[in-house]
Formats: sequence, C-alpha cells, structure tokens
Amino acid sequence: MPRRRLRGLLWLAGLAGLALCMWQTAQVAREQALQALRDDAENELRLSAAGLTGHLSRHDYLPELLASREAVKRFLATPKLQDPMPLNRLLDRFRATAGVSDIYLLDRQADTLAASNWHRPNTFIGQNYRFRRYYQQAMQGHDGRFFGLGVQSRERGYYFSAPVWLDETAPDARPDGVMVLKVLLDAVEESWAAQDAELLVTDRDHVVFLASRPELRLTTLEPLSPEQRATLRASRRYADEPLPPTGMRELEHRGGRNRLVGFAEGPLAGQRYLSLTRPMPAFGWNMHILKPLTPVVDAQWLAAALAGGLYGIVALGGGIGWQRWRLRRERERFAERERLTLANARDELERHVEERTRDLTATNRRLSDEIEERRRAEQSLRETRDELVQAAKLAVLGQLAAGINHELNQPLAAIRAYAENARAFIARQRAEAADANLGQIVELTERMADISAQLRQFSRKSGDSLTAVSVSACFDYALRLFQARLGEAAVEVIRHGPDAQAWVRADPVRLEQVLVNLIGNALQAMADTPSPRLTLAIAVDPEWVRLEVADNGPGIAAERLPRIFEPFYTTKAVGSGLGLGLSISARIIDDLGGRLEAANNAERGARFTITLPRDASCDTPASSKELYPHA
Repeated sequence: MPRRRLRGLLWLAGLAGLALCMWQTAQVAREQALQALRDDAENELRLSAAGLTGHLSRHDYLPELLASREAVKRFLATPKLQDPMPLNRLLDRFRATAGVSDIYLLDRQADTLAASNWHRPNTFIGQNYRFRRYYQQAMQGHDGRFFGLGVQSRERGYYFSAPVWLDETAPDARPDGVMVLKVLLDAVEESWAAQDAELLVTDRDHVVFLASRPELRLTTLEPLSPEQRATLRASRRYADEPLPPTGMRELEHRGGRNRLVGFAEGPLAGQRYLSLTRPMPAFGWNMHILKPLTPVVDAQWLAAALAGGLYGIVALGGGIGWQRWRLRRERERFAERERLTLANARDELERHVEERTRDLTATNRRLSDEIEERRRAEQSLRETRDELVQAAKLAVLGQLAAGINHELNQPLAAIRAYAENARAFIARQRAEAADANLGQIVELTERMADISAQLRQFSRKSGDSLTAVSVSACFDYALRLFQARLGEAAVEVIRHGPDAQAWVRADPVRLEQVLVNLIGNALQAMADTPSPRLTLAIAVDPEWVRLEVADNGPGIAAERLPRIFEPFYTTKAVGSGLGLGLSISARIIDDLGGRLEAANNAERGARFTITLPRDASCDTPASSKELYPHA
C-alpha cells in the first residue's frame, strides 16, 4: 500500500509539474508575443497618424489664399450688384485643382454667397452656417478648423476657414466674410482597410469620427452623457446621428495607453484586441489601433505544446535512468546474496538473471517496435505531405486550365467571324480581302497556341522570359480581337496616353491575355448601356507604367469589390462564366512583378488599373503631357 500511494503521488507530482511548466511557458510566450504585437501596432499607428496629418495639412493654406484674391473681395463688397457665376466657377476650378470636396464663401451674417457646388441639388448657396465653429473662429480674425457631418451633403469632412478683409487697416476692423474649404476623409479610411488591424479616430467626446470599418463610424467608445449629447446637438457637429456606444470594455490594463479590450456587441464582438492610443493634439483627436490577439493565442498554444513535449522527453529520460539505477541496485543485491550463500545464491542469481534478461529483451523489443512504428508514421507523414502538395499544384493547374479555356473562347469567336468573312469575299471573288482575313486567322491561331503554352509556365515563377513589350501594341492587338463587337455595339473607344511610346518588362502573350479579358468584361458590362464608351489610358512615371481599362457600365457593387479577384467568384448569370478570368489575370500581373486593381468611376462604370515595371532601355523620353484619367 505505501508503494502504491507513493506511485500515485509521483504521478500527481509529474502531472502538476507538466501543467506548471506548460502554464509558465505559455505566460512567457504571451508576454513576448504581446510585446511584438505592441511594437507592430505602434509602428502602424505612428505611420497612420502621420498620413492623416499630412492629408489634412496640405490644404490649410488654400482658404487664406482664396480670401486674399481681388475677385473674392470685389464680389463680397457688393454681392447684390454682381453676378455670382464667375466666382462660383472660380471656386469650382480651385476645388478640382486642389482635389477637395467643396469651397464656399460666407458673408458677415454667415449666409453662403458663392460655392463650388452651385449646380448641385444640395448646394450650400443660401444656407446659413452661423452655428459652425469655423465661422465663429474666422469672424474673430483667426483661421478656423472644424470637423463634422455636412448639413446638406451628410458627408464627414474637415473644414478650413479664413477671414476675408475688405479693409483691415481700420482700428475696429472686422472680417467682412469667411472663405471655407471642406476636405473629405474617405480616401484616408480606404488606405486603412488593407491593414491587419482596426483603426479609429475619436474626438474629445470619444465619438468615432473615422474608422477603417464602416460599421464603427459615428459610434462612441463610451456612452455619452445627456450634457454631451446636448452640446453636440447644439453645434450640429454630427447632425442627428444617434451615436450608439460600441460596447467596448477593458479586459486588462497594461500601462500607459496600452490595454486589452473586447466588445460585447457590434462587428468586433467575440474577439479580443490589443488597443493602443496616440494623441493628435493639433486636431484634438485620439487615434486608436486594435490588433487582434490571434497571434498571441497561437504563440501561447505553440509554446505550451513545445514545453509539454520537452517535459515529456525529460520525464522519459528520468524514468529510463531511474529504471537503470533500480536494475543496478538489484544486481548489487544479487551479488551480495551470492557472496553470503554460494550454492543457493548461484541458482537464485541465474534464475533472476534469466528473468531480467527476458524483461530486458521484451523491453528492447517494445522499443524496437516503437521505433519502427515511429519510422513508418514519419514515412506516412512525408507521403501525405507530398500528396497534399501535389493536390495543391493540380488544383492551381485546374484553375489555370479552366481560365485558358475561358480566354480561348474570344479568339475562337474572332476566327469564326474572319472565316465567314473570308467565305463571303471568296464568293465575291475578292481574293485579296479573303487572304487578309485568312492571315488574321493564322495570327489568331498562333496567339491561341502561345496562350495555351503558358499553362505549364504559369504554374511556376518565370523571370527569365520577360522582355520589353510595347503597351500600345498590346492594346492594338486586344482591340483587333474585338473589332467586330465594337462595331456592332457602336462602342466609342477613347485612348489617352503620352506622346512617346511606352515599354514595360513583361511577357507579351500573357499581358495581351489580361487586356483581352479586361476589355471583354467591359464590353459585356456595357451590353445594356445606351451609349457605351470604352476608355483605354497609359500613364508613365520614372519606374512604372500604368494601363487603365474603364467603361461606363453599371460598375461593381461596393460589397463585391473585395472579392472580385477570388477564384470562381463571379457576378455574371449562371452559365455565363466560371469566375476565373479576373483571378487568373491578377495572378498573371503579380507574376510579372506588377499589380491589378479594381475600382468604380466617380460617375458611372468600373475601372481596372494594371501597374507594371517600366523598361527604360527601349523607352524614348516620355512627354510631359501624360494623361491618367480618373473618371
């Protein structure tokens, strides 16, 4: 009984030691992972804050510049006697040049006299903004700053204002008007969406004014008091938005502005985050970054598993050592008994040696079996891993094969059209025209052979086959394939680009394949458009060349844009496509060292942009009149 109890205590001690070792190792790994995550979050937060500050600060000079213009002062002196349209157009030109949302002029009573959006239904002209802080600051003779929701546009923006003086030499002179500029912040939030973190910007009332996730905008990190809501309602900073709380709660404070948080509700519920805060005193804001704790949890589990495995190895070594020590002690006792009683001890010793030999043989056999079983398991693991790798390769090749089949349909249609034309020309005895069509068929079949030959090359990186490719020639080839469809649909083709020829480092067949796919998608998207327009643009800078394919079709839904390049994801009707064209095109451009991006035009339609490395060895100096439209 005492020995059995001792064994039980040893087992309990061993399990307790295992648990303690795994827990302690997991804690150390957690602290190290949290520190690494905190360092990454600080870097991302610093860069994001600098980007936001730069985006806003580059426009702060413009209101004062406009306020000093003679045309503005002349109109403000006698607004009722002058036509406001020249000033409206002047403000609109400045708005387009500076890339801001709106510019407008207020008189001394805060009524809007002129605005860049005079032609829109929600124009600011005639509106009174006496309640806005930027007006009050400017009327005190200072530059004004304000952020909030637009009363007319309902868009979040940052406002800059400057006083307009007609005579500032008088001792009691007061500003005669206010020049206001509004900057939208959507572009900054779009740049945050690519980060593996949530970025928030809050004001002094903890209202989330900017956020990388749309669901978090115009919410609060902490519930607002009735006094705070009354103050915000009086300033109309956020109009009539309800400003609900996000439900954030602090799980662990880690010093300074570093803490672990969670969310009881909303889009971030069910996950924990590392939260860091960076003040932005120039704007009266705080920028927050929320990094998911998934890497920390993974590091804890990995460290605990490694510690458990190491503990098991040490325990196994200790057990084997103890077993060998116990055997040695038994042998010593056998030897002692043999010295005491030679006759009886010899037989007893031989019997015990035989028994122990059988035990050791069985033990060795079990160890050999375990070693062999482990070797077979490792062999099976290697075979399974190789099969998985091969399966992955076959899956990628299957996608590419389906994509190649998808891309060959367009040249086949063109071949059929050229063949029918050739038959008609032969019937009319127009041999030269028929020969030209047959020549086009030969060229298309050669292109089809080149495209199909890329299937084996596309499964691996191929950097040696890249050559200098003319971008204009690739566009010409792609348009030649769709010449009949362009004519039948009466598509207006608009081309923009530099005066000089542009060259890139690429594979001509794969680049033409991507352009054919993008133009074909654009034509299909404009099938129901009354006046279809296809825009092809080329822009060159010292290192890159950008190719743009834009249409004026219905565009791409905002919720589908993030998934537009996923394999088998398609917005077409069933049977109209496999959803592989854009996925394969993105992989081709990535393999060529560039990138493929999708966006919607400001007015209507979709725009796809290809960015590839420029080949300056064949490029003539580009003209300064480079055109890169952003419709």
